Amino acid sequence: MQFALTEEQEAIVATTRMFVERELIPHEEQVEKLGQVPKELEEEIKKKSIAAGIYACNMPTEYGGGGLDSFDTTLVDREFGATSYALHYIVARPSNILRACTESQIQEYLIPTIAGDRVDCLAMSEPDAGSDMRGMKCSAVRDGDDWVINGTKHFISHADMADYVILFAATAEEQTSKGPKKKITGFLVDFDTPGCERVAGYKCVSNSGYHNLIINFDNCRVPNSKVLGEVHGGFDVANTWLGATRLQVAAVCVGRARRALGLATEWAATREQFGQQIGKFQGVSFKLADMKTQLDAAELLTLRAAWNDAHGKFDDSEIAMAKVFASEMCQFVTDEAIQIFGGMGLMDELPLERMWRDTRVDRIWDGTSEIQRHIISRGLLREFGG
Repeated sequence: MQFALTEEQEAIVATTRMFVERELIPHEEQVEKLGQVPKELEEEIKKKSIAAGIYACNMPTEYGGGGLDSFDTTLVDREFGATSYALHYIVARPSNILRACTESQIQEYLIPTIAGDRVDCLAMSEPDAGSDMRGMKCSAVRDGDDWVINGTKHFISHADMADYVILFAATAEEQTSKGPKKKITGFLVDFDTPGCERVAGYKCVSNSGYHNLIINFDNCRVPNSKVLGEVHGGFDVANTWLGATRLQVAAVCVGRARRALGLATEWAATREQFGQQIGKFQGVSFKLADMKTQLDAAELLTLRAAWNDAHGKFDDSEIAMAKVFASEMCQFVTDEAIQIFGGMGLMDELPLERMWRDTRVDRIWDGTSEIQRHIISRGLLREFGG
């Protein structure tokens, strides 16, 4: 396992970092004030990211993607973490779950999404089913060659930007040792399908400008050709591809914390109180030391998980460790950075208060910290039959 970057990887990092600094960071304040990314700015950023070769960098080259593996995309996400999620998501990438597309789905969904002509979103969470995916109530019932979908999904990120939704719905039920559990199937549902309705979601303190919506399905009818993967195999599809989203969260947290630490370090080195730089006071210098130590540990956990995944050694425990540690590290680092700045750290003249708010959701979405700890402990106990 070696983390020394190749020349190509160094170029990927440099290109992404330059793009973030030139094309994204300058628009942070505007997005925070408006609570949204203006449509014309969204299109401009997307166009520039396609030209720079960053857009859809995680997708196969044979379909027009960048062909980067999970280690390289983690390097990209680390750089994106330095700026507003609402801005960097525009150029981040389509969902890896789309790799499960087959036959006509490749032409209808995968290729246009890679090209930037279509945008996807993912619907799993429900008002009564968050972490318990197999407890979902949104259902799809077979009716001849069609499926009829009923139910509600919420917390659906960037559904306002999307043309279609990757939906997971209950299609059967089975008895388990822990009682009845739903069998899940994935579907590709266009938002112009009758019976599919998007409505405004909740106002979140994290990631201003990056919205969540509620999607209602009322006898929404889709053909069997819209099934993504195997019928009743949605849980396997999700498990196969969702590890990448947890790596993405970890990498973004590392990038955000690096920027916060950089700001705090510069302030500590230049701000003077009581006749000397505040960084020379132990109360500040020890904070910087702890911030740097936790940041580097989180980065190493994240790179290890990404490296092993890229080399065919997917380990959900490693990814869970990276996600839980990096997200909690970022909360610690941004909070300590604010403390070093004092009252100024909470003012919106600086990006720290935004980073502090933004990173709070990272311990919840794509699997809560508690779920990550469950995955880690399950891996430890498995060899003992636990």
